[in-house]
Amino acid sequence: MNLDEYRAKIDNIDDSMCELFEDRMHIATEIAEYKKKNDLPVLNRTREREIINRVTKNQSDELAGYTKILFTTLFDLSRSYQNRHMARESELARKIKNALENTPKELPKQATVACQGMEGAYSQIVADRLFARPSIMYMSSFRGVFQAVDKNLCKYGILPIENSLYGSVTEVYDLMKEYNFHIAKGVRLQVNHTLLALPNTDLSKITEIYSHEQALGQCSIFLGNLKNVKITVCENTASAAKLVADSGRHDIAAISSKSCAELYGLSVLKEDIQNSHNNHTRFICISKGLEIYPGANKTSLMLTLPHRPGALYNMMAKFSALGLNLTKIESRPIPGRDFEFMFYFDMEASIYTEEVITLLAELEGAPEQFVFLGSYSEI
Repeated sequence: MNLDEYRAKIDNIDDSMCELFEDRMHIATEIAEYKKKNDLPVLNRTREREIINRVTKNQSDELAGYTKILFTTLFDLSRSYQNRHMARESELARKIKNALENTPKELPKQATVACQGMEGAYSQIVADRLFARPSIMYMSSFRGVFQAVDKNLCKYGILPIENSLYGSVTEVYDLMKEYNFHIAKGVRLQVNHTLLALPNTDLSKITEIYSHEQALGQCSIFLGNLKNVKITVCENTASAAKLVADSGRHDIAAISSKSCAELYGLSVLKEDIQNSHNNHTRFICISKGLEIYPGANKTSLMLTLPHRPGALYNMMAKFSALGLNLTKIESRPIPGRDFEFMFYFDMEASIYTEEVITLLAELEGAPEQFVFLGSYSEI
């Protein structure tokens, strides 16, 4: 046979598989109704194992492995389909719909906002972009921002979560596990780093440079070309600039924003020293209560997964089945639990569709830990 004839055979098989798949899913809905009436759980691991053993009994080891993957995927799709038919409106679904109805059309013009750092920090720049007249509370740490929002000391908090050059801000992801909060907005800020020093300072005389570890990482190429220069980590880029301004020394410099030069009376020794001009940092604006503003097209959540093969794949299949695009997956170890991780997902998803709300409710009802972080737009 030629290639077209082989493909014709495959097409016939595929058509038959589609018909059988549709029949299988129809029966799955009937089983869902039965389980709903008799208060039975959707998941039945014993039954799934029996099916795998039956269909692979007479297959070779190689083909049996592929068959197991095929049927494991079928089971996951079937469970998801049954869950949707059995679903009663969950507390999360009610919470989301309430937020959609009652959140104002835009962020308030004036609000108390917590930022890590001090005047001139990138978080402050983001706060000024989001709010017309923010009253900013400066915190010494990212934890302080979470605590200020959690204790109702302020309405909102600004936190960096990812840089296009240096990756995730892992400290923020680790703190997410400890606090109750929601993401109200996202901001993508272009970051152009400058080397700042006291006026009349010569670049060749610099012996030490201060900055935040993220900024230092984003400028690693520039720093790597310097000789005999000590690198010192500070809590943020603005505090590095102020430290240099207050030092009176002409042998130290700070990597910071250009706005800090004017703010702290420093001179720019060199501009745009980041590794790439395409240097962006993503920030989130968090609130304690759930707020979903118009145009929300990104959803974030975090969850744990069972410690068994295929758990992450099966979870991702749920998103794929609805055509949802996962834009970020971040995993962080869970303290005190060996080789177990908390997973963070960002996905492009309209919270205005019933299918997405149903999926979130389904995830909430799973035995693993699940937290809906929010739906928002990123500017």
